[in-house]
Amino acid sequence: MSYLQAIFAPRAVAVIGATSRAGSVGRAVFENVLRHGYAGVVYPVNPKAASIMSVRAYPTVLDIPDLVDLAIVIVPRDTVPHILAECGEKGVKAAIVITAGFKELGGEGAAHERQVLEAARRGDLRLLGPNCLGVINTDPQVSLNGSFAGVMPLPGNVALVSQSGAVGTAALEYAHGERMGLSKFVSVGNKSDLNENDFLAYLKDDPLTDVILFYLEDLADPSRFFKLAQEVGEKGKKPILAIKSGRTAAGARAASSHTGALAGSDEAYDALFAQCGVLRVESLEELFDYAAAFAWQPLPKGNRVAVVTNAGGLGIMTTDAAERYGLTMASLAEATMGKLAQGLPPAASVRNPVDILGDAKEDRYSLALEAVLNDPGVDGVIVISTPQLMTDLKAVATAVAEIGSRFDKPVLVCQMALENIDAPLAILTQARIPHYHFPEEAARSLAAMARYALSVGGPAYEVKHFADVDKVTVARVLAGARAEKRRQLLEPEAHEIFRAYGFPTLPFRWVKSAGEAAQAAVKLGFPVVLKVVSPDIIHKIDVGGVKVGLHNMEEVVNAYRDVREAVAAAQPRARRAGALVQKMAPPGRETILGMTRDPLFGPLLMFGLGGTYVEIFKDVIFRVAPISEEWACRMIRELKGFPALAGFRGQPPADLEAIAQCLERLSQLVLDFPDFQEMDINPLAVFNEGQGAAVLDARIFLKG
Repeated sequence: MSYLQAIFAPRAVAVIGATSRAGSVGRAVFENVLRHGYAGVVYPVNPKAASIMSVRAYPTVLDIPDLVDLAIVIVPRDTVPHILAECGEKGVKAAIVITAGFKELGGEGAAHERQVLEAARRGDLRLLGPNCLGVINTDPQVSLNGSFAGVMPLPGNVALVSQSGAVGTAALEYAHGERMGLSKFVSVGNKSDLNENDFLAYLKDDPLTDVILFYLEDLADPSRFFKLAQEVGEKGKKPILAIKSGRTAAGARAASSHTGALAGSDEAYDALFAQCGVLRVESLEELFDYAAAFAWQPLPKGNRVAVVTNAGGLGIMTTDAAERYGLTMASLAEATMGKLAQGLPPAASVRNPVDILGDAKEDRYSLALEAVLNDPGVDGVIVISTPQLMTDLKAVATAVAEIGSRFDKPVLVCQMALENIDAPLAILTQARIPHYHFPEEAARSLAAMARYALSVGGPAYEVKHFADVDKVTVARVLAGARAEKRRQLLEPEAHEIFRAYGFPTLPFRWVKSAGEAAQAAVKLGFPVVLKVVSPDIIHKIDVGGVKVGLHNMEEVVNAYRDVREAVAAAQPRARRAGALVQKMAPPGRETILGMTRDPLFGPLLMFGLGGTYVEIFKDVIFRVAPISEEWACRMIRELKGFPALAGFRGQPPADLEAIAQCLERLSQLVLDFPDFQEMDINPLAVFNEGQGAAVLDARIFLKG
């Protein structure tokens, strides 16, 4: 038996710290195991009690005469290591430590948690927790509630993994109230040993689980999560929905580059989830709204939705919500509208949204729903029912359930009644048709299904490897900077690195005098740009350190002098290392490429519309390296300002292929060399389609 099988389907459970004292966690856990039909054997362990709830108790786990697969531990914090040592001696395979007071308190608590983990490892048993709510398996063959939750979920095909016990309790209550059945529930607590990845790996192959839900505060190992989530979601096999708390940071860390200033841990989570197919949601309500849709209905083939309603105003509201969330209102075929016109009253609207009028009974719902589901231009349907005096909500629910079950298209219901609603909702639940209180919830859920269906149909995540790179040159430049104990590379060094990795850099020369600058300009060919080179200046324009459009030697000499004087006045203590003379590029659309290295996720790549206002407009996309060609293209397409690159008002499209290749080369560069902390190419000038791009300005910072 594997350790995860011992947690979810143990043959015998010892509840260590079980007690008969009312209101105690020890009693709640033991009572939950006992009263919900657990198929195995449960042993209470308490040295001060002869029995717990009429079940014989044992002084220690060692006194139990039979084998024990799982121990659930609810004892004082300081005794947990000793208890785990006894479990190891007994041959227990896994332990759930519900006891709190460990690293969540910091300092001394963290030290105690290390002792607990060491005891578990010495005893060769795996550990869930500490500071967790426990586990639940609703499989009738097991029926284990090894938690102190107040409810036992109904059996279902949705699994929930929560990092917070309190959020887990709230989620269980919400699921119970919404009649959402669960296959498994896990509270991972402090994750001292087992974490979300271990349970994702288990649920990946669990035949009773079709949808996986997470509440996360962090990820123990993002790389492993990424790989597992990709496997789980492959071809739409098992959707993963996640709440990740902590969208806002208490304070932004200081950053030298544009990329560093724009990036944060939340952007990293967004990027990771997007790339591995996890749908991020914002609330428990949204989590279970989506879960019902994914668990009970087929994925739509597209995003075209039809609405059937007995209230015109709600039909309009649903239309607005559908388009807001990315759905398209389906254009009904003439044949469909003909069927509707033939069967509905003259005052009804046969266009989408289909308004069957306020006095509609179940026969109109049946006719309208069957007609729109038969329409090849409809991918999914939202049915709205408001309670009128003549409306039989139970009959309407029965009609929707009967018609909806015949089609391989998702049907979602908005049932806007508060009274006499239990029977209609029970009918819909039995038919596995998700139901919502408001039309916006239904539209949002169907839109999530459409987005997911689109994402799982994409190509495999294959990362291109470029062979035409010069690692020796990059290593030499980095070694030189390290020898001088510099974190910031000088701009000529940055251009040299990008050139070594096949980026479209412009011809340049690093010069130390006005005369050298003039001679370099002649060799490069006019016009040229001249920029100050200094390890102490980040934003050169701000100090008058850039001159553009220089067309002859005299202008270059004067520019060298003017830049030197301007920099000396603005930053008199700044060290100057000469100037960069660079061939001036033709006009192009300004974009920004960048990278910042997250301590948990590694390199985060950034792409956006560039220039001096990038931090104001913040139209940027982040992704975790490495990226595939498909994801490089997605980064470009997902920008709000993408129309400016795709061609706008008669302007030809930009060279999107050149941008994508730069992103892929950047991904390889920052993975090949872990010394890079932050970097920007701003701007990367992108020319018209087929004409490439050019690195105009570059900065690189190394790890401290």
